Amino acid sequence: MNYSAFIARRVAFSDANSFSALIIRIATAAVALSVAIMICATALVQGFKQTISDKIFGFWGHIHITNYDANNSLETVPIDVRQSFYPSLDTLGAIYYTKKIEFLGYELTQRDAKTSGGIRHIQLYANKAGIIKTNNQLEGIVLRGVGADFDWAFMKKYLIKGDTLALKNWQFIPKYLANKEQKEEKDTISTIRDTRFIDSTALKAQADTGISNEIIVSESTCRRLKIDLNDKFTVHFVDGETQRVRKFTVKGVYRTGLEEYDKKFALVDVRQVQDLNGWLPNQISGFEIFLDDIDDLDPFGEYIYYQKTSSDLFSQTIKELYPNIFSWLDLQDINEQFILLLMLLVSVINMTTALMILILERTNMIGTLKALGSSNWDVQRIFLYYATIIIGRGLLWGNLIGIGLCLIQKYAQVITLDEEAYYVSVAPISLDFTVIALLNAATLLITLLVLLIPSLLVARISPVKAIQFK
Repeated sequence: MNYSAFIARRVAFSDANSFSALIIRIATAAVALSVAIMICATALVQGFKQTISDKIFGFWGHIHITNYDANNSLETVPIDVRQSFYPSLDTLGAIYYTKKIEFLGYELTQRDAKTSGGIRHIQLYANKAGIIKTNNQLEGIVLRGVGADFDWAFMKKYLIKGDTLALKNWQFIPKYLANKEQKEEKDTISTIRDTRFIDSTALKAQADTGISNEIIVSESTCRRLKIDLNDKFTVHFVDGETQRVRKFTVKGVYRTGLEEYDKKFALVDVRQVQDLNGWLPNQISGFEIFLDDIDDLDPFGEYIYYQKTSSDLFSQTIKELYPNIFSWLDLQDINEQFILLLMLLVSVINMTTALMILILERTNMIGTLKALGSSNWDVQRIFLYYATIIIGRGLLWGNLIGIGLCLIQKYAQVITLDEEAYYVSVAPISLDFTVIALLNAATLLITLLVLLIPSLLVARISPVKAIQFK
């Protein structure tokens, strides 16, 4: 029988009226408070990062493929939609790659690794900048043309009014990809822009059939221009010395909370942008690629750049396009680590103080046990078991409080935020029970390891003096 654990349990549950009971309650409360704050901080930071990342990546994708001469401009140089990787790239699963192990910026070693997931989706897009004109207002806007392959799952989450675009008679992609080889063999007519494309006038006329004049704009744009669902307005486009005008009807209104994007972009039929740019139906600005797991961004970025794109195409990850966003998200990790370290320090200091008080209060018991032949380590174990019981109580209450507060915030949304400043209207919560389990294990292990130091005080207690001590 482990008599150290037995004595620890008897002492722990028989001190209700002793002086040490108050100290134990304070230590338990300190551990509970620390764990609760760590759980809340982790859930909040991860929720914040996940929500912001989902918004940004849902709007832009994880990897972009554009013309090599695009230079990140909104007025992009077109590329041909007929690529070997489109649309089959979204069938690509996990890939193997060489992972670099680095420390403080220095590469230590390399090892073979496999990505967590594959490519979830690929879609085309085309951009065109213009100016919205209403009765009293002017507003710059970028039309983002989307096709039938556009993943509306993201946009539907942020639609506050109306519906998605109805893209009618969109037959170009499947039809002309399938028949490209036959069309090229029979083609005897060349065009200035694309010698591979047959009778461009006939094709363009067919592609123009059923072009939608609907548009999805942001709530902030509607508010500034004083327009609403089903309203009509015109957009002016300047090409050199000429000006072109298009009239659109508001089909939907969205709000992502990312004001930088909300006030700038509107979604339209991609054929509208192709027509405004003077492009053929097979010409687009580029492709957006969505991954299953954001952690696979770097390996897939390299894979697509070296394995899938030709010499006239260029691929970039969202991290390369917008490095400031990733730097800002990385700062949240630093805040999280600081909070965890601070709370762990609070827990350790309180437990150390409590353990020293418990040892001094039990001097007589320590002397008696030593006189009966117990070793210093056996007596130390009693107090370490005792500390484990206190920490266990604190962990239990801390988990109940921390998880409870997170669930309340997640479902009741008690804490609200200024969306323009924080990009979200409520404090987001992401509970990961694996992380919570690791926090509990780390708190218990680190605290007990630190408590080995004050437990050495047992070795300095003389049995004779301890028994005489009153």
